[in-house]
Amino acid sequence: MTYKTIVNGDLTFDINQEALNQFDAIKISDSQFHVLNHNETFNAKITKSNFNKKTYTVTVNNNTYDVAIMSDLDILIKDMGFEVGAAKRVNDVKAPMPGLILEISVKEGQEVKEDDPILILEAMKMENVITAPRDAVIKHIAVKNGNAVDKNQLLIELE
Repeated sequence: MTYKTIVNGDLTFDINQEALNQFDAIKISDSQFHVLNHNETFNAKITKSNFNKKTYTVTVNNNTYDVAIMSDLDILIKDMGFEVGAAKRVNDVKAPMPGLILEISVKEGQEVKEDDPILILEAMKMENVITAPRDAVIKHIAVKNGNAVDKNQLLIELE
């Protein structure tokens, strides 16, 4: 497997498994490492990390670097336009399955945060809490309590 690393937004390095196997690092603490590379020693510290976005801020010998790491799969997903962030542009909340609207927890014009519950959909005798896909304002509620809905039917529009 090959990893593409982007340092400070403009320097790109490809790192393969062989290079990783030759990497000599000793963990000093949860965020600090002593690194030996080509007979040179480096003190490295991870000062910030976002595991989901695979971004890190690393200080090496008192120099700070912003590093993004992408695998072959991450690159393919990005090239196909299926990045995690792309899903956050969703403006319509649709029914994931056929069911019955039991409760609507929001009103038009209300602000919601990502993952806030917006309604409860009963399907196959189970209550499914449908949450906001992103921070937004409720633009339009297309259903009412007690409505039966089909899969992919519009439930709520977001601004």
